Formats: sequence, structure tokens, C-alpha cells
Amino acid sequence: MEAVFFDMDGLLVDTERVWLEVETEVMGRLGTNWTPEHQAHLVGGSMERTVDYMLGVSESPVPAWTVREWMVTGMVARLAGGVRIMPGAAELLDALRDEGVPVALVTSSLLEIADAVLKHVGRERFDVVVTADDVVRTKPDPEPYLTAADLVKAEPVRCVVLEDSPNGVAAATAAGCAVVAVPSLLPVEPAPGRLVVPSLTEVTPARLRALLPS
Repeated sequence: MEAVFFDMDGLLVDTERVWLEVETEVMGRLGTNWTPEHQAHLVGGSMERTVDYMLGVSESPVPAWTVREWMVTGMVARLAGGVRIMPGAAELLDALRDEGVPVALVTSSLLEIADAVLKHVGRERFDVVVTADDVVRTKPDPEPYLTAADLVKAEPVRCVVLEDSPNGVAAATAAGCAVVAVPSLLPVEPAPGRLVVPSLTEVTPARLRALLPS
């Protein structure tokens, strides 16, 4: 196992509910109601996709860059008050660090939002951070995970990805990585090279290694 890559929202930290709060607030400013069903369309997606979807639902003439700014400002403001690390995440990070396994954070969120999370989680826990600002194509494209593998000088086939969304799982699989899925808002089905568990408390470095080809 040459590296392990963590998704952020919904996997490393409990931020999907924060996203729902901010999206609901922004849609209120656009004059439209927002529901968890709307949010489900956007799990694991990029800010551009989120903004386009919101403007499509609201049919608002507000410029996309304004909605983007509302979203980023709202998220950063809420995250400043703290963030809950998902059960088992800190322990797994520490175990990987103790074994000398390189670890990367790979998120579709913008750098500004990732930085707000890392102030609480600890930037020093990660050898590499890849955000939407570092790639041309975000998840479900494999580029984010291929970028992380390149930065830590690892072969994707020797890496394991931890994800919570179908978009993220698709990106990791397309990159050639093994996957552990901890579904949050949307279901993820088991598949070859993929382990689906209810919580990171069930994941150990040994269990990650067992997913890799011998």
C-alpha cells in the first residue's frame, strides 16, 4: 500500500449538513425553497455544478459568480465555529501515520473551504491536499486521484481511496484505486475492489491492504 486518499465532505468530516444549511440559505436569497432531495443531486460534486443546478432550479437572474461567493462565504463562516470529525477518521489517520503510509486529502471543495476544515482537523495530518483549485476536472473524473497519486509518487493500483459518495467512488475506481465506501446521503453498492462499511471505525490499515492485489 503506497498511499491512502481521504475524501473530505461526509467522509472525513460531518459537513454535508453544513452544506445543506448554506444551500438552503442561498436558495432563500434566490427566492426558492431547497430540500434534502435537491442536495442529493449534488453530493460529491463541484461548486460549479452546484451553482449551475441552483440557478437552474431557481430560474434566478443572479450571476453565477455571486451565488458562488454566497456559498463560499457561508461555508467558511460556519466552519469557523468548528467541525465534527467523523467517527474513526482521526484514529485511522494516526494509525497510517504511525506506519509511515503517505496520506492525501482529495476533495471537490474549493481550497478556501478545505483550509477552513483543516484548521480544525490539522493540515499536518496530510502529506498532500488536492482541491478543486488544483484540477481541471473534478470528481467523478479520475483527475483528482491521479493528481494525488502523482504528488505522493505512488501507483494508483497500490493506493486505497476512502469515499462517501457515488461520484467519489466513480472517480477513485476510474483512477485504478481500491475503494472503501462509507455512504452518507446516497447508497453505494459493493463491487470488486470495493469495501462498503457503515463507519470508519471498522477500517484499519490492515483491512485497507487486504483490498489491494497481491
